[in-house]
Amino acid sequence: MKKKATILLLFGFQVMLSQSKLEGYINNGLQNNETIKQQVFQLEKNLYALKEAKALFMPSVSFNSTYTLADGGRTIDFPVGDLLNPVYSSLNQLTNSTAFSQLQNQSILLNPNRFFDAKIHTTLPIFNAEIIYNKRIKQQEFDLQKIEIDIYKRELVKEIKLAYFNYSKANEAIAILENALKLVKENQRINTSLFNNDRINRTAVIRSDNEVTKVNAQLETAKLQKNNAKNYFNFIINSPLDNEIELDKNSEIPIEEIKNSSTNREELKKLQGAKEINSNVIKLTNAFQIPKLDGFIDLGTQTFDFDFTDKSRYYLAGLSLEWSLFSGNKNRFKVKQARLENDMIDSQINYVEQQLNLQLQMAQNKSTTAILQHNAAQSQVNTSQKYYADVLKAYKEGQALFIELLDAQNQLITAQLQANITRYDTWIAYAEIERANASFNLK
Repeated sequence: MKKKATILLLFGFQVMLSQSKLEGYINNGLQNNETIKQQVFQLEKNLYALKEAKALFMPSVSFNSTYTLADGGRTIDFPVGDLLNPVYSSLNQLTNSTAFSQLQNQSILLNPNRFFDAKIHTTLPIFNAEIIYNKRIKQQEFDLQKIEIDIYKRELVKEIKLAYFNYSKANEAIAILENALKLVKENQRINTSLFNNDRINRTAVIRSDNEVTKVNAQLETAKLQKNNAKNYFNFIINSPLDNEIELDKNSEIPIEEIKNSSTNREELKKLQGAKEINSNVIKLTNAFQIPKLDGFIDLGTQTFDFDFTDKSRYYLAGLSLEWSLFSGNKNRFKVKQARLENDMIDSQINYVEQQLNLQLQMAQNKSTTAILQHNAAQSQVNTSQKYYADVLKAYKEGQALFIELLDAQNQLITAQLQANITRYDTWIAYAEIERANASFNLK
């Protein structure tokens, strides 16, 4: 048991070393991706929206100033003459003087004329359920945007890995075909020598020449595929398309086990976050039933004709209570809509859970199939190498036909190419499992 654990540990260390170049490309891709940058800008925008929501709890201070000129309009008639003139007349008679003059009735203008008012107005929400729930919603929207970024990052990591493994596959296919070209050229040389010594006819030489041409064509095709794979990989990591790619040496297939669970998927967290936001939207809509209490204080001065005195200064403080009693049931209708939205999200969560579990199961089945196919292909390579060596020896000794050598040669090349494909298919399947259960460690 200890030995097995040691082997797994060593293999894990080797995998870590072998993936170092790939991890470097992943880090560069995550840093340079334009879509991620745009989503980070959106995250910063949501952060400022959250700060704005928090600022609603703070006092609001403003300076207001008015100067009014007025003439005409409504007036108040004040019969000061009718009230005081009889009294003044009696006083004049008693004093035998005219010290008390007669007064005219007054008509006072309601609109203040040449009136100046300046004040600092401060308001403070003491209790307001709407701004409480609004702040919670903004916080959840901020958290939801972080989850959205992680979702895109995981998808990008998977695409980078797939492109990297496809490029590695194309690169090694070239190496296999270059070796195959050496092989067929050696056969061409042998056949030419045998023909010159009258040991075989011209047909074998022609066939060997055709094999050289065929492998050359396959090699050129593989080079084009490699170039396309290189361009696509550089495109994903936002690098110049013609940049050379450094490759790790993946001579093994992945054997690390990944837990069979999709509960860590950000997609589910996103839906759960959307449900929590909608729950707070319901509470926000219901907040009309809760009274709002605000406090205010005014510090200012009022005077006519800018005649400032100690008495012109004033302060005014108080509380303001607002309670919505009826609004045509529009808020209740909004609540019903939000509750239906919650039901829709619950249904969507159930569907996405099944979808993600299916994705993970299919990825695991694909990985199992890829490993089985690789083992079979590797066994075929070993068999084909032995078979080709035996037939080549027999052919040189004149004990085998060229058609047999040709068949053994084609079997060997095909087996090597297939083993290369299946080996990287195991890594591709591993990357898809890693994406399906969100196990890649996002830094």
